Amino acid sequence: MPAFRQVPGGLVCGGFTDHHVHLQLVDAAALATSVLGTVVDLGGNPAVLADLAGRAPAAQARPRIDIEFAGAFLTAPGGYPSDRAWAPAGSVREIPDADAAASAVSEMRAAGASVIKVVAHSTAGPVLSDALFATVVDIAASYGLPVVAHAEGAGEAQRAARLGARMLAHAPFSESLTESEIAQQAASVEWISTLAIHDGDTYRIAVDNVRRFHAAGGVVRYGTDMGNGPTPVGLNPREIAALREAGLDDAALLRALAPQDPADPASRLLLLPGATAESADPLLARPLAPEDLEALR
Repeated sequence: MPAFRQVPGGLVCGGFTDHHVHLQLVDAAALATSVLGTVVDLGGNPAVLADLAGRAPAAQARPRIDIEFAGAFLTAPGGYPSDRAWAPAGSVREIPDADAAASAVSEMRAAGASVIKVVAHSTAGPVLSDALFATVVDIAASYGLPVVAHAEGAGEAQRAARLGARMLAHAPFSESLTESEIAQQAASVEWISTLAIHDGDTYRIAVDNVRRFHAAGGVVRYGTDMGNGPTPVGLNPREIAALREAGLDDAALLRALAPQDPADPASRLLLLPGATAESADPLLARPLAPEDLEALR
């Protein structure tokens, strides 16, 4: 359970985490007034993201926004999103062989990546072979970097898990997983939610998969795919509502939001008015104001 401080007005915690954003597709400056304390960019130009991450603490007075990133999408030659107009310049590395995989992973690590993003989108073009996907996983692991996979298309979520991906960038939405598949996923892979980007059948499939994954003990991480359409630059109420629909209660939501450590002087501090450790609605959270600090003394 995240660390909190119970105060007369509610709970104090650190800023929340969005585990899937695209900072080059939004007005990132708007994060400064949000309740997010950490964002993880899962696909962009590594040089641009390294610059953003390096400037984030210095460009603002405390509290800061922590920026983590994967750097470029690693994909098969001609694979998604190499043909997408929205993909920022320099945000895709096409991987034809093991040498290219080693070069790309080394480049992302040198830029400061904390995770490696691999694309397995079989309905939008070619994907990495099993052997090459596993090679990327092994090379990333040698640097201590986990692999997060964009898995889309029949069987891709299971394939990514089998080949060693540690996280899925999206809760599976292409197909309803079997109970056996859900159990296998819960035992080995974390899911980043991104439920609110869907509608219709894909939304129903994704929410049902998350409901069963969560019930099976799987780790769900709050993530919105910020920049995919007109998403809020901050906490997304639709994502929170979808996670509740999938069975995550207040405590599970707070775990999924992975607040910063409130004891860290660099953390963004939030107040959840009227909350307790058992009942805390993240949508009520607001940045801790100077007058709140005076009231706590």
